[in-house]
Amino acid sequence: MKVGCIGLGDIAQKAYLPVLTTQAGVELHLQTRTPATLARVADEHHIPAAQRHTELDALLAQGLDAAFVHAPTAVHPEIVTRLLEAGVATYVDKPLAYELADAERLVALAEERGVSLTVGFNRRYAPGYAQCVEHPRELILMQKNRVGLPEEPRSMVLDDFIHVVDTLRFLVPGEVDDVTVRARVEDGLLHHVVLQLAGDGFTALGVMNRLSGSTEEILEVSGQDTKRQVINLADVVDHKGQPTVRRRGDWVPVARQRGIEQVVLAFLDAVRAGRVLSARDALATHELCERVVREVQRLAA
Repeated sequence: MKVGCIGLGDIAQKAYLPVLTTQAGVELHLQTRTPATLARVADEHHIPAAQRHTELDALLAQGLDAAFVHAPTAVHPEIVTRLLEAGVATYVDKPLAYELADAERLVALAEERGVSLTVGFNRRYAPGYAQCVEHPRELILMQKNRVGLPEEPRSMVLDDFIHVVDTLRFLVPGEVDDVTVRARVEDGLLHHVVLQLAGDGFTALGVMNRLSGSTEEILEVSGQDTKRQVINLADVVDHKGQPTVRRRGDWVPVARQRGIEQVVLAFLDAVRAGRVLSARDALATHELCERVVREVQRLAA
């Protein structure tokens, strides 16, 4: 199987290449417009010269079966369009695009061409989060906070808060019939945002504070007098009377802890089996993010 990796930034180097370079039967091709980065990364992973490319055209000429897109979000629409039109099953980092219209167009194109399109919502595959589906979920609270990083609203919501939005959508136990957004914006920068999703018998709250004094990610699901916490995607604390702590094993790779290994393997397995993957559900997350952005802009005005 010929697989391309487009973009060789931090996320590709730290999370995806350690998985892709260890898969049997995968002929990995790398592409970036920066020759020095291409040479360094390819050398580190012993990628032959014939599998190194500085142009997308050269990569596409290899007859790819699948591609992973880790280039900056601003160029996702252009790159993903080229891949889908070439019939290449495509996995792309979130978000699919900054503008909802672009995301809608790409999903429609994938469906029209009958080509797989997957958006990398790895938290759905992270063991601690995936196991929360088995837990009572009358109340869901997810916080993803940072230090000193207020940002322009669209960038913050689509690049980062989208993880919170998608995780809430993944975990809510029923149909959402109420959506509420609260935010603090100063001088055009989003300091914090809170999303509430509610339905029959459940409430889900997503919080991001970019001036929190701490970099942390905490998920809590509770119901029927029990609670489960997942702290920084690693430690799982079950509360029923006395708390019970399960810590990440010392030898568990970060890519597996964060669900990246699992989502990559699921995508590759589908390509091998000839199953076409739809990005419709991912598009629903982008639609909700657009709703958050517009409400934040309204509140700021």
